[in-house]
Amino acid sequence: MARLWGWVCLVAVLGCGDDDGGVDASSSDGGARDAGARADAGPRPDAGPVVGDGFFPPTVSWAQPVDDAPLDAQSDDVIAWLDAEGGWGNRGVFQIDFSIEVLEADADTPRESFEPTSDFYSPDCDEVPVPRPSGGRIEGEEGYECTLDGDCHLIVHDRGAGRLYEMWRANVSGGTFYGGCLAVWDTSRDYGDDGRGQGCTSADAAGLPIAPLLFTADEVASGTIDHAIRFILPNERIRRRVYVAPATHSTNPTSGGADAPPYGVRLRLRADYPLETLPNDAARTVARALQRYGMILADAGQIALTARSDHDTVAKWDGLLGPRDLQALEITDFEMIEAGPRTDWSGDCTRVE
Repeated sequence: MARLWGWVCLVAVLGCGDDDGGVDASSSDGGARDAGARADAGPRPDAGPVVGDGFFPPTVSWAQPVDDAPLDAQSDDVIAWLDAEGGWGNRGVFQIDFSIEVLEADADTPRESFEPTSDFYSPDCDEVPVPRPSGGRIEGEEGYECTLDGDCHLIVHDRGAGRLYEMWRANVSGGTFYGGCLAVWDTSRDYGDDGRGQGCTSADAAGLPIAPLLFTADEVASGTIDHAIRFILPNERIRRRVYVAPATHSTNPTSGGADAPPYGVRLRLRADYPLETLPNDAARTVARALQRYGMILADAGQIALTARSDHDTVAKWDGLLGPRDLQALEITDFEMIEAGPRTDWSGDCTRVE
């Protein structure tokens, strides 16, 4: 099935970081329902330790340090190409988006069915009831209505059940719950390089989970971020129809040839970057994580780095870290670690258990 992603982002809104993702799928809805049922089947009995805020076992790829990882053979070419193309989005400024919410649910949180929209794709996406906590909100909004036509991610973590619900383009309007692509993750599992299936998307274009790649105000205040960070680039600066692990999906950017980075690539801040030149300890904490764990290309848009909203954290971003506190970081301050085999994206999704 041919897939053409066309996610919408209001660049003028600080919190709107993503502008690409989605597929034009033609498979039956039954595949999505079956996959969703598997994903919502309850915690696995072998659930072990988890990384960060209860997301996934410590063996997951984004929790592995890469400060000693070898460089990819294309590192110099990719960095030079990005630099020549203008670097980051947002006029080349390395800026932080603080708008993505992660809500908490429990066994008492009502589960609601949703009406799939044209942004729901089968068999990539899961059609199962979603917990929707009272008083919650979606990305960039004050509630559950998608009024600004942004990405409107709805992310809900049910820690007790070991489930992470991530939906792209959620919207509750006129009493109806509308939903785009929903990915339900079993947080007791390390999905490995296959993720939810080769060729399959999620609530992010690369097919990755979102929540575990966000850094939080609590992590920054503690001085330690122990995982890779989600980052995005403009569509035209992402390689066309190619991805590398841990990504499982690619798209059709308007350009982005052989020297453009593919989805799933991990960039690492150079070890010799002078951290003392950054404006505060919080910026240095994020930069140290970028040196040790790097950042993974997960979606397309204008605001490069993604943090979690502080609505439900103890520490708050105000007075801790500002959206431009890392603006000194240029594309040329990064290098591309060994990415492994490049996978050509056919447009087909093969879901796995």
